[in-house]
This record gives sequence, C-alpha cells and structure tokens, in this order.
Amino acid sequence: MDKTYQPDRIEQAWYENWEKAGYFKPSGQGDSFCIMIPPPNVTGSLHMGHAFQDTIMDTLVRYRRMQGRNTLWQVGTDHAGIATQMVVERKLAGEGTNRHELGRDKFLEKVWEWKGESGGTITRQLRRMGASVDWTRERFTMDDGLSNAVREVFVRLHKEGLIYRGKRLVNWDPTLHTAISDLEVENVEEQGHMWHFRYPLSDGSGHLVVATTRPETMLGDTAVAVHPEDPRYKDMIGKTIRLPLADRDIPIIADDYVDPDFGSGCVKITPAHDFNDYEVGKRHDLPMINILTIDAALNDEVPEPYRGMDRVDARKKVVDDLDALGLLEKVADHTLQVPRGDRSGVVIEPYLTDQWFVAVEELAKPAIAAVENGDIQFVPKNYENMYFSWMRDLQDWCISRQLWWGHRIPAWYDNDGNVYVGRNEEEVRANNNLGDIPLTQDEDVLDTWFSSALWTFSTLGWPEDTDALRTFHPTDVLVTGFDIIFFWVARMIMMTLKFTDQVPFKKVYVHG
Repeated sequence: MDKTYQPDRIEQAWYENWEKAGYFKPSGQGDSFCIMIPPPNVTGSLHMGHAFQDTIMDTLVRYRRMQGRNTLWQVGTDHAGIATQMVVERKLAGEGTNRHELGRDKFLEKVWEWKGESGGTITRQLRRMGASVDWTRERFTMDDGLSNAVREVFVRLHKEGLIYRGKRLVNWDPTLHTAISDLEVENVEEQGHMWHFRYPLSDGSGHLVVATTRPETMLGDTAVAVHPEDPRYKDMIGKTIRLPLADRDIPIIADDYVDPDFGSGCVKITPAHDFNDYEVGKRHDLPMINILTIDAALNDEVPEPYRGMDRVDARKKVVDDLDALGLLEKVADHTLQVPRGDRSGVVIEPYLTDQWFVAVEELAKPAIAAVENGDIQFVPKNYENMYFSWMRDLQDWCISRQLWWGHRIPAWYDNDGNVYVGRNEEEVRANNNLGDIPLTQDEDVLDTWFSSALWTFSTLGWPEDTDALRTFHPTDVLVTGFDIIFFWVARMIMMTLKFTDQVPFKKVYVHG
C-alpha cells in the first residue's frame, strides 16, 4: 500500500462512477432544494473564486441531498458577449484576418467552434473538483431553449412599453465599437490638467472664463451655464457667447446644476459628450452636437482643420489654437477620475447614439419590496444596503451592444425606418400585414446580462409550464460574489418577479 495518498488515482474514477450512476440527479422524492450555479463565462477557465464558491454550493447541496431532499444543482455557462468576441477576434488577428473579412455568419461559426473547445475546459474542471452538479441538465445562455426565453421576454416587455429604442447618451468604447454599461466602466484616478479658457461675449463687451479637463469637446458646446443666483453673472443670463474656433453663437443659461464656488462659476455645456451636460441640455432644449466618430476621432460637425483628428491630437491642437488667439487664461494640474473600459482598458466616451433600453422604474419597485419584506434575504444582511442604494437610484438599462456574438435583437426595419418587434420575421410580417416588403433585422445583440437575468427560470424550461419549473422554482439559495449584486442579482430579481410572480431565490449568500 502507498505510504502517501494519491488523490488523482481514485478521485476521477469515483466521480465518473457517481455520474454514470445518476447520483447527482434529483431523486424525485421529498421536498425540493435547488441552487443555480452562477454561469461562468465560456471565455476561459475557472479560477480560485469559482473553486471557492463551488465548494460552498457543493457543501449545501450534498447536505440537503443526504437529508433526503429532492435536490437539483443546475449547471451551465454564459456566452459572455464582449469577452468572447474579443478572444475570438484576437485569435483571428493572429491568423491574419478579421470578422469583417469573414462576414457575420462565418465569424459566428468560428465563435461556436471556439466555444466547443473552451466550454469543455470548464466542464472538465468542475468534474475534476468533484462538483455534484446534474450534468443531464447542462445549459448554455445561447442554447435554443434559453434563446427562445430571451425573445419572449423582449417581445413582452416591448409590448408593455418597458423596452424602447431611443437616441440617448451611453458609455462608448472606441476600441470595441460598442456601448457598455455603467458597471463595465472603471473610474481610475489619474493626473491631468484643467484648462481655463476665455469665451468672448457676442456683443464684444467682455468674456466669461470656463474650465474643462477635455478641451476638444468645446467644439460641441451648445451653451455656457451659470447658477441663477450668482450675482456675478445675473445680468448676463440670456446673452450669447461667440464660441471660439467654431464661430457660432451659444446662449448663457441659468441652471442649479452649476456650483458657483467651483472654478469661475461658469460651466461649458456639451450635451452630446457629458452625462451631466446631457441632463442640462434636455432641461433647456439645447442642440446636441455629436463631434466624435465611433473611433473617437473628430467628425464633420467640427471646423475643417480638426476633422479626422484623434481626440488626443485634437486636444493639443485646440489648446494651441486658443492660446494663439490669446484665449487660454491658465492651465492647472488636476487629479481626475478617468473612465476606462473594464475589458479594453481604453478611455470611454459619453456618446449620443440610438440604442435599446429597458425602462426599469416599474420593474424595480417589486424587486425592492421583495427584500424589504423578507421574501429574499441577504446573508450577511449588510449587503441589503448595497442592493437598496443601487435599486433606488436606477437609470434605464441600455441593453443593446454593437457586437455579432450574442442574442440578436428581435426587431426588423423597413426601408422607411419603421421598426417592428416580434419573435421572428414571419410573426412580424403576419402581425403587421407587411406582405413581402423588404425587411432588415437589427444588427445589434443584447447585453449578456439580459439573458443571464432570466437564468433561474429559463434554465427550468420557461416559457413552457414544465415539471422542473413547478418543482424547483423559486430556487433556495444563490451563492455569489458582492461585485455582481448590481450586474446580475438585482436584474434577476426584477425579471423573475415580472415573468413568474415569484422570487428567483429565497436567500442570497454573498462572499468576498
């Protein structure tokens, strides 16, 4: 007999034996107990965090199984839109090609090939860890059943007016060429500058000084704002500024958003390139001039000398040109929070573009109530505060992504730009008496978190009324990290209450 224990010699064989014997399937006897595995991204391998939380789940599941409960540990993986597309695009670049050369259909074939390889790594790792999941029910967020659930949810929410399309300011990644959510933006403290510029009054009677950390955006200014009670500028409200370099007149407006004690008390307003300015612009019905291309270069809305310049080069030229005109008052060192994409690492731009949104206010109310009244309990309880603080200050959720990998938005356009939403093109044609007029499907796909928000009920067969759904939903416990309470937990609670009238889980066990 060996003096040392050699786990690899026995563990694999025993696991295969248990799996073949069906020991991890629900027994069909006793009260149900169900945990949904948070679906790991198909982009790679499990890490220590996965191992830690899978061990916690396995402990809970085995304990309940031994108590005689009808136990399901539901397993699956997530298609991870941006992350997966990035990995495959890098692979193609190494082969000397790109997705545009391949075309959409061929590119998606490549992604499915890659998914076959990578998804196998995750399942092998779970088996190697001894996780007692029910492999007969393995799901993937892009499989047919889940794709059907995604389309059903989209169509129903759209019909109720809870999904809409509109031109709004979003976080734009100029490298990935897609909108991303607030939660995918990391604000990084960096050393920069604050430039103070003189903006001359149109009547030649003087100037106002504005300060900015992004001089290139001044080419898209459509107002200068002052506080309505600021005695220095009260007489100027309603007058106009001659915007330097752009040579157009913009108004001086009064708005409570301005802090009279910060800087000069005058704020340049660029509604198409700043989230706060966008709100000011809406309040005052200001023009919204988008000055950037999808690559964050300057477009044809700016004066000719700046067109086509990268934003960094344009910044230097704008500063130099204003200095040459005697309009640069001073430059000060300034510590600022720079928004960077968590995937690409590049500076994210606020960008005005057509996107699809979920109106969340109505969905949030029952989701807040479910935690307040104890239908869902957070363990440890203090994480409820994190949940409430986010849920009570929700913005509408931008759900469209300018990618090819993901659930394609079930919307079609005619040649006049009219939009029709339906489960498929046949349904759209039939419901709208469109005959054989040409229709084009929306090119965008849905945010990955849209499909994973349906995870607890879509994996059990919804929208069909299945035995599994009746038996195992609502699930008992969700084990997850605190960092995706907003991304995933909150959205699951909203969507599950909306479509099943049940909570998705009774307890949320949060770890580090």
